[in-house]
Amino acid sequence: MLDRKFVLENAELVKRNCADRGADADVARFVALEQERRARQGDVERLNREANEVSKGIGKAKDDAEREAKKAAGRQLREAVTAAEQELSRLTAESDTLLRRIPNLTHPEAPVGPGDTANREVAKGRTPVRTFSFKPADHVTVAERLGMLDLEGGAKVAGHGFYFLKNDAVLLELALQQFAINLLIGEGFTPTITPDLARNEILEGIGFIPRGPETQIYSVDGTDLSLVATAEITLGGLLSGEVLDADTLPVKICGISHCYRTEAGAHGRATRGLYRVHQFTKVEMFAFTLPDKSDEMLDYLRGLECRIFDELGVPYRVVDTASGDLGGPAYRKFDLEAWMPGRGEAGEWGEVTSTSNCTDYQARRLNIRYRIKNEKGTHFVHTLNGTAVAISRALVAILENYQNADGSVTVPEVLRKWVGKDKLTTC
Repeated sequence: MLDRKFVLENAELVKRNCADRGADADVARFVALEQERRARQGDVERLNREANEVSKGIGKAKDDAEREAKKAAGRQLREAVTAAEQELSRLTAESDTLLRRIPNLTHPEAPVGPGDTANREVAKGRTPVRTFSFKPADHVTVAERLGMLDLEGGAKVAGHGFYFLKNDAVLLELALQQFAINLLIGEGFTPTITPDLARNEILEGIGFIPRGPETQIYSVDGTDLSLVATAEITLGGLLSGEVLDADTLPVKICGISHCYRTEAGAHGRATRGLYRVHQFTKVEMFAFTLPDKSDEMLDYLRGLECRIFDELGVPYRVVDTASGDLGGPAYRKFDLEAWMPGRGEAGEWGEVTSTSNCTDYQARRLNIRYRIKNEKGTHFVHTLNGTAVAISRALVAILENYQNADGSVTVPEVLRKWVGKDKLTTC
């Protein structure tokens, strides 16, 4: 979340930013509450001082009458303190709720617009879009004829949006995990396999809404746990409440997790097959940095995503995400969109990764700080996240771009040592 003092002193800037991002945040109400909260805080401090003075005076009373009068005055002041503290707690709770709904600020170079149509293309990958000598099929057709995907079985067992990967698709999934993890270990990331569940306070700290009509999260009834939508939640939560030494930053962690999303309201062509599903596996990157290093780290994470898809030989473009398409915590976000030739009549770009600089927005909510040696006080770290590979969408891109006229699929060269074959054919 933003610093409450910053919001109070820069209310108009924050309001404009909320409008640019299409955020439902009542900045004016927060400002009014914050001003009232500060006044009540002053009342509590004043009343406590007065109560302490009266308490000290009881022992100095000249006689019983004065002593009893001071005791009565002390009781009244303590009652007033209690009432003021209760009002202060109410105001703080309400203002905190509003503050948590205010999104992060937006990088001044990010495009301003209401949604993904305002995203700005900033780069292309090194693999050109392939020209086919035949009409390319979509990934569902390719995978089903190779015996790699069972959507009906998934729907029967768990409902629409679930699936079974079979045969060579399993080898491809595991190969993608191995490829991404090995690359990231070589870049100094600590590899982890994270829990698939997290406490709701961790989800809220990262910026997800675990319950309510707006949630995309599966919650576990009767507990304070929810299934994670991304390892960003667990990796970010790993250092919650900690104070790091500045000279240990940046901390770079990558995590394999299953991801669970309700995808409420999702519709259209993109819901077919593996592109938008309720469960998938993802390798996620996460970094904790010094504030003046987070822009540099964002470029680094974006470069790793590009490297992964360049080595996979998948055509993609990089887009600078528009203000209206940013999640609440993100200050700036870049997406990689892979070319998916089987999507639509003539192929379309589809998001396969994203990387975001969340500045200190998540760190404030999770209370993650750093200290500089020989300096007093602590400061909030900056947090960044990036998708190394979301397996289901990577499979879509590979199956569609590497399909052949005879129905087979060529295995990307970097995956062959794990898949064990150069080409996938009918089982």
